[in-house]
Amino acid sequence: MGKRVSRDLVRLVMAELGSRGGKRSLETMTAEERSARAKKAATAAAKKRTANRLERERQAAKRK
Repeated sequence: MGKRVSRDLVRLVMAELGSRGGKRSLETMTAEERSARAKKAATAAAKKRTANRLERERQAAKRK
């Protein structure tokens, strides 16, 4: 059987790999692709903020 690797080590290595991948993909993407990626991320963030706000409002209405 192989040796076990600590979760902290795995987390550290994966963070480093993710960082490299993001930088590399930005170097190889066109301006249009970067713009599309940013718009998609912004839309997803806005949807999440809205969902969180609506949930807070529902919870507040229940408490009244």
